[in-house]
Amino acid sequence: MVKDAELNAAEDHKKFELVQARNQADAMLHSVKKSLGEHGDKLEAGEKEKIEAALKDVEEAIKGDDKADIEAKTETLMTASQKLGEKMYADAQAAAGAAQAASGAQEAPHAEAAHKPADDNVVDAEFKEVKDKK
Repeated sequence: MVKDAELNAAEDHKKFELVQARNQADAMLHSVKKSLGEHGDKLEAGEKEKIEAALKDVEEAIKGDDKADIEAKTETLMTASQKLGEKMYADAQAAAGAAQAASGAQEAPHAEAAHKPADDNVVDAEFKEVKDKK
């Protein structure tokens, strides 16, 4: 059995790499489809078509047994979906900026109080607690 395993080690490694490439491609497909569904309306028509075409190419490549083809199509999908990622990031930054501006306007009176100098008329004192002896 050990000799048999050693003889098939190279073939097993190739199958492992193929499965790994398929899993990466499938994960990328899922991620891009989800992002496209949520933010696809913010893309230009040409960019959206490129991403959809790359999605179809990856779906077809996964069905085959060519690891290099799967990896190449996945890379093409990653490149095509970069514009979508940029739009999502820009939207997130704009939302965060708007939220910060809104919370900054509400906290302005507190911010002014924090910037005032501390009152220097503070007296430190020691005290001793006295208990009644009845």
